[in-house]
Amino acid sequence: MYHYNAKLALEELQEDALLPHPVKLRDMILRTQLGPQEAQLLNHDFQEYLTRFGELQNTARRVLERLAAGHPKAS
Repeated sequence: MYHYNAKLALEELQEDALLPHPVKLRDMILRTQLGPQEAQLLNHDFQEYLTRFGELQNTARRVLERLAAGHPKAS
């Protein structure tokens, strides 16, 4: 855990976040038997997850890069 350290948080962002990585989530989906309609709905939700996951990862990276470049406040 990064404990409010932006540089460590930025490094951890390169690894799996608390949300499952889309590849792992896809593998979970592929290992589950689903009916056609349920599979179609799940695929739609997965596509949305995939899009938002990437967007949030990029947003978090920009924020953390700016914080990591700053100086911590004196205690």
